[in-house]
Amino acid sequence: MSLGDLQSWLLAVGLREDLDKIVRLTVRSDLDNLAEEPDEPTAQGIEWQRLVLAGSILARSEARADQEAALRIAVAAITLTEDKIVRDAGAVLLGKLSNFRAVSLAVGRELVAPGLDERLGVALRLESQRREMDRSVLVTTTGTWIQVNDFQQRFWTNASQANWLSASAPTASGKTFVVLQWLIDQLGASEATVAVYLAPTRALVSEIETNLYSLLGDAKDIMVSSLPLRSKYDVARAGGARLVLVLTQERMHLLANVLGDAFLVDLLIVDEAHKIGDDGRGVILQEAIERSARTNPKMKLVFISPATQNPGELLADAPEGIETVAVDSDVPTVLQNLLLARQVSGKPKRWTLESRQADATIPIGTLELATTPASFIKRLAFIAAAAGKRGGTLVYANGAADSEDIADLISQLQPKPEPKLGDPELAALAELARKGVHPHFRLAPMVERGVAFHFGNMPSLLRLEIERLFRLGKIRFLVCTSTLVEGVNLSCRTIVVRGPRKGLGNPMEPHDFWNLAGRAGRWGDEFQGNIICIDPNDTMAWPKGVPLRARYPIKRESDAVLDLGDGIVDYLAKRAEQALSDLEGTKEFEQVGAYLLTSYMRLGSISQADLAKRHDPAFIARLDEVLQGLANQLDIDVQLAARHPGVSPVGLQRLLETFRNYEGEPENLLPVEVASDDSYDRFVTIMRRINGSLFPAFEPEGRIRLFALIVFQWLKGRSLAEIIRRNIAWHEEVKRAYSLPTLIRDTMALVEQIARFKAPKYLSAYMDVLHLHLRSIGREDLIDHGLDIGTQLEFGVSSRTLISLMELGLSRMSAVALYEKIARDDLNQEECLEWVVERADQLEGMDIPAVIVRELRERLLSTNRAENATALE
Repeated sequence: MSLGDLQSWLLAVGLREDLDKIVRLTVRSDLDNLAEEPDEPTAQGIEWQRLVLAGSILARSEARADQEAALRIAVAAITLTEDKIVRDAGAVLLGKLSNFRAVSLAVGRELVAPGLDERLGVALRLESQRREMDRSVLVTTTGTWIQVNDFQQRFWTNASQANWLSASAPTASGKTFVVLQWLIDQLGASEATVAVYLAPTRALVSEIETNLYSLLGDAKDIMVSSLPLRSKYDVARAGGARLVLVLTQERMHLLANVLGDAFLVDLLIVDEAHKIGDDGRGVILQEAIERSARTNPKMKLVFISPATQNPGELLADAPEGIETVAVDSDVPTVLQNLLLARQVSGKPKRWTLESRQADATIPIGTLELATTPASFIKRLAFIAAAAGKRGGTLVYANGAADSEDIADLISQLQPKPEPKLGDPELAALAELARKGVHPHFRLAPMVERGVAFHFGNMPSLLRLEIERLFRLGKIRFLVCTSTLVEGVNLSCRTIVVRGPRKGLGNPMEPHDFWNLAGRAGRWGDEFQGNIICIDPNDTMAWPKGVPLRARYPIKRESDAVLDLGDGIVDYLAKRAEQALSDLEGTKEFEQVGAYLLTSYMRLGSISQADLAKRHDPAFIARLDEVLQGLANQLDIDVQLAARHPGVSPVGLQRLLETFRNYEGEPENLLPVEVASDDSYDRFVTIMRRINGSLFPAFEPEGRIRLFALIVFQWLKGRSLAEIIRRNIAWHEEVKRAYSLPTLIRDTMALVEQIARFKAPKYLSAYMDVLHLHLRSIGREDLIDHGLDIGTQLEFGVSSRTLISLMELGLSRMSAVALYEKIARDDLNQEECLEWVVERADQLEGMDIPAVIVRELRERLLSTNRAENATALE
């Protein structure tokens, strides 16, 4: 019998009963409120020596199922027995799986005694030491070795050699940890001067920026920023320090626009790289990557994606002569138990749990709820509160409103804290919610009971503090929306989910479901995680059933649209004559059409673009023909078009013609300073002009005045709390009924979707075309060469002082809170820092939330931050 045959037999026959038993035992040990059963399993009778030996045989396999079985055996040996020899054997088996973090966890929990190697025989000790050496990488900048798993080692080795690398591994494989360590090492070793870390959402940008600050500690020669401004870039290029810019794809384009010909990136890391296939923003990401590669063909490029089928697809467009390599792994690092929860017939407070294993299920037990779940929302809340009582529990909600309601229900089942015995950090978070959002924001009373909700439109500082306290275990229950699927590295012990949706009612695809499920089980913090799927037989909740494990197929958005056939050709053929009101529902064609037309303008033929090799030549020829017809109608040049990815050059041309036909004074086409009385009305007019000439971005028409008001207040540097307060006052003034929680959520959504996304995108394009027009009529005197409006809107700042505070590393919430205490609006970074240092002992008495005071001290008053800030002046 070959080794492969033996491994297959062990998994299918030899160990089947033992594996089923330890699944039941380990899962039951991790859940709360399970009813006692007469046949409740015990660890007695398990032949541990035989089981561990079989595990060591399975550990030699590269198949995921074999590796998972070996991992389950190792965890069971450590957690289910009191026998120290068996526990040591389980730890040795973990070592054979290169799972050193799990070994450290076992030692930290006192399940395995320290000094394991000293208790091993000579042969095992030598094998262990050799394995640890093989699975270690050298951090050259510090001269230290760090232990890694197989995926991390292959990433480190190959990333240090190949110019383009695409790495894929399951969630909880330690991708972010090893990538950030490698990034810092590359900068420290002078392999790169300017590195850009691309993240798909502001939530992930905030998280990565915070992680980098933590990893760098007191390092004085590496700067970190998430602002697309040139100050730190110029310092880095002048040799003052190394620089890591953590940006979304939109912010990267803003930076490239600011720098112009000086834009040069040495190292680009694209996190959640599979999102190159997302509708709308995927093509913006593709253009950011291509733009960086054009300005520096020798740029080092690293793609990171979770459990994708074909990571090598991202390397297809590498420049000729560039060395490429794909690193692919499907090896589990932590156990993930998928549990199916069904209501016991006639007993709504009792729910059976089964573990799905391949094509079979294993009964786990019966969960007892504290109260009857009379609605779907209550099912999520009450099952989470019962099964995850010990904490570390995430609940997936299909929208922000549901997340608040579910969290509220869970909080009602938690004990009310004693007034003088409450946790001070939870009290500080509640204070931030009340002062930073609204005195009656629903989050505040919940967090005092260890419960919170979390969605993408929340201010970054508030969201990061929620995540931090959840990781510390102070927030025991966290209800989240699809932000979790967007790459936020938030892990847990248990996830509870029912009929998950992504977007407007769309059932979650299997790859997104397993990306979400991958959050269950903190590698290095837990041995396993649980995913509880409620009502698995309900076809309304689960139209295709609870998804089987799947890996994501990467496909660029541009390729997906072209594969639809002649639809994009027909759309482009009509684009110049089509009324903008007819563009609704064709967003995917508009974005990709803009990309294709800009590429044609740059290359002279789409056949010269990298995507041409993936499509039929006859189809590419038809594209070329229609694009040539459009390009011949344009006065807009390719440089201007390239500055605005996702915005059609045809729309830019129409806008230019609108300016040319304008009969009023040209200065009336410009926005005015937000301090001016007519600034708000001017924004209303500009948004209507954009809708009529460029693209119907600000729809419906009846809400334009509201959109303009949000943009106006955001640019004035008003806090979110102030914007919400004014929105409430307006509703009361016009006697319009409103729900406070809904109005708060809607205001946050308007800030994110209008003020920080649509307005920067389309107002930036508006201003570029207007500047072109002003130069053509000899009115360059009207052009303001200060901070561009896109960057101002992205961060909600217009004063020099506010910009300086954010350049120093403060979140907008903290910068605005501090700005309210500063008299001058023209301070540079050094002057802002001096203001804070002079008042360092007065910060706690300024009526500023404690969380903001802590950020001020961490970002501005630590020695290295102050020195780096001063160096910028």
